[in-house]
Amino acid sequence: MHCPFCSNPETKVNDSRLAGAGRQVRRRRECLACGERFTTFETPELVMPRLIKRDASREPFDENKLRGGIVRALEKRPVSSEAVERAVDRIIHELQTAGEREIPSRQVGELVMETLRALDEVAYVRFASVYRSFQDVTEFQEEIQRLREFADTDRRKNQMSLLPDDED
Repeated sequence: MHCPFCSNPETKVNDSRLAGAGRQVRRRRECLACGERFTTFETPELVMPRLIKRDASREPFDENKLRGGIVRALEKRPVSSEAVERAVDRIIHELQTAGEREIPSRQVGELVMETLRALDEVAYVRFASVYRSFQDVTEFQEEIQRLREFADTDRRKNQMSLLPDDED
């Protein structure tokens, strides 16, 4: 790290601490030539995969587009902005840990739908209607029925049985 005051390449770290909710490292440094002190921040540079669109074109991942789609689906719904940020962070984390250089945009859409289903069912149906290009009310009804079946299955999975299992 070059000193910002005299450009000397020799500096030493006096103190390191976590900053930015644990996403950065803050370092207090001292120049060995001029004695000036300064602060640096280090953040990991994680490469997001490129998205393969339906028409086979490629484009870089855009966190703002992701957040915007989720916020639009959740408009006028009782979901906090903190919950939205956690959802965005969760999806980004999934994409980063996938280890792929390119992924289909459809995969991102499915992650968003899965996240919205857990956050707010109305937002989920809103997003699904646009994402899957619903053409009529029947498609809405079918999606709502799938949502009900998923909720019933999920509820049964998380509920203890009152009766002992039948053994043959």
